Amino acid sequence: MRHVGFTWHDGALLAQGLGVSLGLFAGTFLIGLVLGSGAAVVRHFRAPALGTLLHTGLELLRNSPVLVQLFLVFFGVPALLHQPLTPIFAAGLTLSANTAAFVYFIAVAGLDAVGRDQVEAARAFGLSRVQLVRHILGPQALAFAVAPLVGLAVNQLQVTSLVSVIGVVDLTKAGDILNLRTLRPFAVWTMVGMLYFAAAKTLTLLGNRWERRLRAHAAPLGL
Repeated sequence: MRHVGFTWHDGALLAQGLGVSLGLFAGTFLIGLVLGSGAAVVRHFRAPALGTLLHTGLELLRNSPVLVQLFLVFFGVPALLHQPLTPIFAAGLTLSANTAAFVYFIAVAGLDAVGRDQVEAARAFGLSRVQLVRHILGPQALAFAVAPLVGLAVNQLQVTSLVSVIGVVDLTKAGDILNLRTLRPFAVWTMVGMLYFAAAKTLTLLGNRWERRLRAHAAPLGL
């Protein structure tokens, strides 16, 4: 076998792949955060039919493999609709829904941790549901949920590597392309692994800093 040296183009390919991975993670995590939190609020206010439906669907997403979900969306949905999906759209849809499922259960635990007496007192003062969530439930639930959310974010960043199997040129796919060109698997996958590690470590540090600031802000309020 003839081993080929690395070039600047290879670095550009890895950088582009890393950008796709980070962009996909950021977009899907934000969407999942909004959807999962919204579903948790619906469940908290005991919307009977809708709450049960959301809980069941999100539990299925949380307890099934992401790769299976990805295949179902990318291959299964187009077969039903007779309309193909682009790899990046299928990846975004799958990861957003999967993230929402995990955020939902974290948010539910955070909301349930808030004392019912505080909720009843807020209602006695005439606070609307929006005001209740904004001023009472939201801040306290976030204080409980921030650590699990940081852990989830790191995990979901790593999960983005699965999208390479449907053709998205993310960091993992870029590594695969580079490996086939250079025939240096140890060097290539070490670089890819270190890039994932650097991204995850940075995310962890930022998340921990955010958690400390949030807890420092909440401490005087007794949260």
